[in-house]
Amino acid sequence: MSVSPQTIAATGPNAEQIDYWNGDAGDKWAQNRDRLDAMLQPFSEAVLRLASAKPGERVLDIGCGCGATTFELAAQAGSALGVDISAPMVARARERAAALKSPAEFALADAATHPFAPASFDILASRFGIMFFLEPVPAFAHLRQALAPGGRIAFVCWRPLKENAWVSVPLFAALPHLPAPEPATPGAPGPFAFDDPERFRRVLTEAGFGSIAIEPHDALLSMSGEGDPVETALRQTLEIGPLARLLKEQEEAPRRRAVDAVREALARHVKDGKVRLGGAVWLVTARA
Repeated sequence: MSVSPQTIAATGPNAEQIDYWNGDAGDKWAQNRDRLDAMLQPFSEAVLRLASAKPGERVLDIGCGCGATTFELAAQAGSALGVDISAPMVARARERAAALKSPAEFALADAATHPFAPASFDILASRFGIMFFLEPVPAFAHLRQALAPGGRIAFVCWRPLKENAWVSVPLFAALPHLPAPEPATPGAPGPFAFDDPERFRRVLTEAGFGSIAIEPHDALLSMSGEGDPVETALRQTLEIGPLARLLKEQEEAPRRRAVDAVREALARHVKDGKVRLGGAVWLVTARA
């Protein structure tokens, strides 16, 4: 069974993110679901290990996207609720749940403000869904009240961009051919909002969590789909992620030069028939 409406208003502290993920970005993720889930599977497995959900435990998957981790958490616990602000991705998750006859449920909602009942979950899990809060301390404090006493969190979030070759290799290949972008604001909502583990520790502490552990983890990611390994990896890079957002704003000539440079850079990382580049994350656990 699915819960929540089919659309979400771009209001509240995360209005900008709601607007972004209900536009082209959300559509692209939903369209590329299978390829992205395959690429990120090493980190889905990490979330499942951290959560170690037992049958009967109540699980909330924050920023669930198209539901890959929610389905696996539901298989562990017997049920799970996935929440996301992206209508295209939640729609895809619901379609998949019906096809799989999965006990997973999905809500189109902002986890930072959704009125969860107090102590209604034993586990808060997330694969890259918790880095987009404009006001992270209130958001995590709100989520903590949804945890039962002693409940636990199991999150995976990106380490610094320079440690993530799957992003940095194409991005740094493109940048010499483009106007200098605006410097990123440290800690701003986005993929690398919690690249500083001590900042994340402070946020969780101020939100009322204890027993916080943050450990590094690395995996080699396959960026290629079916077909030519370089061209399929290039297509994904141009559709999803920081470089896609940057290139969207460029004129045709510099964009073409940047794309050619990215293609050459990706070609240097073909291994066993796939473009393979490193991904680096923090594994985060804590208790309510």
